[in-house]
Amino acid sequence: MRLELTLNERPAVLECAPDERILDVLRREGLTSVRATCGIGICGSCTVLMDGEPVSGCLLLAAQAAGREITTVEGLPAEHPVPLAFDAEHAFQCGWCTPGMILTAKRLLEEIPQPSDEQIADGLGGNLCRCGCYVKIRAAVRRAAA
Repeated sequence: MRLELTLNERPAVLECAPDERILDVLRREGLTSVRATCGIGICGSCTVLMDGEPVSGCLLLAAQAAGREITTVEGLPAEHPVPLAFDAEHAFQCGWCTPGMILTAKRLLEEIPQPSDEQIADGLGGNLCRCGCYVKIRAAVRRAAA
């Protein structure tokens, strides 16, 4: 089927099967920041922003994105403060969770410009870091908020 949407701020027309996940469609398009990990929506590695809200790409059927705006890490400007803060704070080890963390942190800071540590932990609660870099991840969010 033909899928028309806005992808990383540009109009896009993609082909997909009616039962295909947006995760698989985006990866086929070369957007490898969207990571297939748990497949059940609990780890956050497949996070994309749909109309500005974090969603699990492994649970979202591509057809549900028709007419919507989808943003991946590749769609963020190079000077965006959140990825810059993650880099400055070395808020990653293996990097697998980083794209989902960055997108979720971006949305959190739009909602709460100066979040407390508790709000950061709650806001990122749907994203798991298997390397345990949470201290540096929280520091990156605080830096991006500054």
